[in-house]
Amino acid sequence: MIETGLSGRVAIVTGAAAGIGRATALRFAREGCKVAAWDVNDDATLAGEIEQAGGEALVQRVDVTSAESIAAAVSAVKERWGAVWALVNNAGVLRDQQLVKWKDGELLGTMPDDVFDSVINVNLRGVFLCTRAVAPLMIGGGGGVILNASSVVGLYGNFGQTNYVASKAGVIGMTKVWARELGRYKIRVNAVAPGFIATDMVKLMPEKALDMMKARTPIGRMGAPEDIANAYVWLASDAASFVTGTVLSVDGGIVTGT
Repeated sequence: MIETGLSGRVAIVTGAAAGIGRATALRFAREGCKVAAWDVNDDATLAGEIEQAGGEALVQRVDVTSAESIAAAVSAVKERWGAVWALVNNAGVLRDQQLVKWKDGELLGTMPDDVFDSVINVNLRGVFLCTRAVAPLMIGGGGGVILNASSVVGLYGNFGQTNYVASKAGVIGMTKVWARELGRYKIRVNAVAPGFIATDMVKLMPEKALDMMKARTPIGRMGAPEDIANAYVWLASDAASFVTGTVLSVDGGIVTGT
């Protein structure tokens, strides 16, 4: 068994109320971490689940598009636990739409500004705001790990996802910049690029669509939220102490198969 060295350390997980974020918060708890679970939605059961998994919990309602909301949350974490070791920038949204929809010689529609902006604000600006707020706490504490949620579509693009792909490609760019800037402070920065993951939302898709996802994945199945959570824990651990500035694809080989 790999010794992670995470017991007693503080981890912040954004978008922690559901899906990959929830699995990640619970996975860090199983390592004995103190977990600050941030989400724009309230959750009455998450704190109990984190504590039952073996961690300490601080569940906070945080809007990652608001610098003020983030600052208040960081202040509460600092007051309770002091330094932060890991920040998992997991919060994200989808609002898919084609850039231009054209049929029979007529323009049927375009992606509206608000649809583009809403995804960029959460998926890209939110990562920037959270990291800007938490990094000084890590520097003061002698180091840490920043982990950013990208996506395989940030590597190869995807139909109807101009906004989402732009945000996830942007996250990769910021990851590489921050790895260079923050390495001197003993802060490692990496991105994880999930493939098709069987979250509750995805499971509601038509069975035909799910079968297509599986067929495109060389390993023959969709990933589980725990697959991504395991990657985050490894990257945050002492076992990955020489890994920074990288993008780890956790996708069952889908980029290879594309």
